[in-house]
Parts: sequence; C-alpha cells; structure tokens
Amino acid sequence: MDSWLKFILIFLTSAFISFVLSKLVIILARKLNVLDRPSSERKIHKKPTPLLGGLAIYFTLAIMVLFLGQSGQLLDSRIEPTMIAWFLLSGLILMLNGYIDDKHQIKPYVSIWGPILASLAMIVGGLKIAYITNPGGGVLYLDQLFSTLPGGAEFLIFIITFFWLMGITYTTKLLDGIDGLASSIGLIASIVIFIVSLSWDVVGSTTSLLSLVLGGALFGFLILNWHPAKVFLGEGGSTFVGFSLGVLAIISGSKIATALLVMGLPVLDIFWVIIRRIKQKKSWYQGDNEHLHFRLLRAGFRQQQVVVFFTVVSLTFGLVSIFFTTKTKIGALLILFVVMFVLSSWLNFKLKKIENN
Repeated sequence: MDSWLKFILIFLTSAFISFVLSKLVIILARKLNVLDRPSSERKIHKKPTPLLGGLAIYFTLAIMVLFLGQSGQLLDSRIEPTMIAWFLLSGLILMLNGYIDDKHQIKPYVSIWGPILASLAMIVGGLKIAYITNPGGGVLYLDQLFSTLPGGAEFLIFIITFFWLMGITYTTKLLDGIDGLASSIGLIASIVIFIVSLSWDVVGSTTSLLSLVLGGALFGFLILNWHPAKVFLGEGGSTFVGFSLGVLAIISGSKIATALLVMGLPVLDIFWVIIRRIKQKKSWYQGDNEHLHFRLLRAGFRQQQVVVFFTVVSLTFGLVSIFFTTKTKIGALLILFVVMFVLSSWLNFKLKKIENN
C-alpha cells in the first residue's frame, strides 16, 4: 500500500474511533455527573458541559497502538516496545488523576502529582533527552556536554527531561480555557511532529505513526469540542495532550525546538502569567482569567476567532520548524517573543480603553 494512503487511513480511522468514543464519553460523564458547571469568571460556557473527553483520546491511542502493533506496523529499532508500554501506563495515570480532579475538584497542589508520577514513569521507562541539535551543525550529546559535572551527567539529564515533560504538560492544561483551543493546538503540533519524524527516521516509524494517531484522535474529538463545545477535555485530557507531545518531541529525535515553536505562543503566555502572579504575590498555579485567550475575548474577539488566531500562529511557526535550519528556528523563537510582547502591549492598551469607557 502506498505510504501516504496508509497514513491517511490511519489518521481517518483514529479520528472515527475518537469521535465515536467522544460520543460515549458524553453519555458516561452525564451518568457519572462529571460536568463542568459555569461557576466562576473563568467559566465562560453557559451550561453544564461533560468532562472526561481525554478518555476518548487516550483509548483511541491505546486501541490504535494495539492494532498497529499486532499488524507489525510499530516495528522500530529506535523505539523499544517497553517504551510504548510505559507511555500507555503514564497516560493511564493521567486519566485516573483527571477523573478524580474532574469529579471532586481537588486542589492544584494535589492534582499536580498525576503529571509528576506520569513523568517519572516515562523516565523510569527509559525516556530521556539524550541530545539537542547544535546550531552550528550536528548534535550536542548531553552526557558528553555535562560529563565534567560532579556525579556525572545522568542526574542533570533526568532533571531536564522531567521539567520538559512537566512544562509541556501544563502548557496544554492551562491553554484549555476556551472551546477547541488546546485540542486545535495539539492537532497542529502532532501533525508537525509527524512530518518532522519522517525526515528523521524511516517512513512509517513508530514516532511518525504515534504522532499521526494522536493527530487523528484530536481531530475526531475536536468535532465535538469546537464552539459551542459538547464535551471538554477535562483534567486528564488537557494534561495528556501536552504530555504526549512532550514524549513524542523527544522520541522523534529530540525535536525540542520544533515543539517549542509550535507551542511557542501559549508557552510565552504561561511565563508571562506566572511572572505576573509572582509579582502580585499569588500562587503561580492559581487560576485566573489573565491568559492571552481570555484577554482576547475581553477585547471583543469571539471564541472561534481566538482559536483560529492561535492555530494560524502555531501552524506558521510549525512550518518554519519543518523547512528551515536550527539557526532559523532560534531566530523564529526570538520573533515569536517580539510578537508576544507587541500583542500583550496592544491588549493592555485596548483593555484599559474599554475599562475607561
């Protein structure tokens, strides 16, 4: 079978399974009374909406992994089968943690243990950022780069990998504030990682197929998550999307810069919000409505317009990561920083003007 025809079939099959499972999740969430009720300024939806949407994405991935594995399509000498098993186990941890949080609204300092345990499980399973691309050409192996450190480089590599997974996990968690936003950005990121992985490894590698399945699962879910959303990702889904992207960025050949470019706007937004919270002597994890997507809504944009804006920015910088060198990617990250600064300054001016009228 032609490779691209196979890719299309895998994507569409994943999307179909995810769509069907999302419908079932809606029924399940209503029966279990796991609903997101509009009870604060951060809740912009008008009626109780089912959570647990991440279950549809996770089980789509699990079903497709089993199918592709049994049919011999996940044979990849660079990715051990045990790594995939640890990935599914980590995802299950996030799903269980997400259900508890969605059902009982546990405190952030308690729910954070889900991503912590999932990240540790992946590292125990052998995941690590072994190298990064050298802007001057070639790669920089971290064990050689940090070999002179007391105790060797392993512990530092462990720390870097752990914080990468936690950071990208919480990026999509905090991004999940309006209908379809986190799932749209996740879709773009997974497709970009899929395309990049084709150039890194053989066509149809484990990494490329996993990225494609994740993209298909997000697409099928997005149909029901688009405004007005019939189902939300929930805690488990919002963390699993980012966590999966973080894992795939590593196993696709340490494409950290690629993931950062695609996720750059929300990542910078999170840094801005955390700095502002610290200045105001608030907990860095305390939720509010000061994220970029909320501020755009207050400035008069519709939810669909905000999602399209974020998606276009992610796609644009994702294309840069596909077609240009590492030096250009670094330059693009600087440009993205300028874009964020200009946009934030304009919003400050716009919102002050609205408040004074």
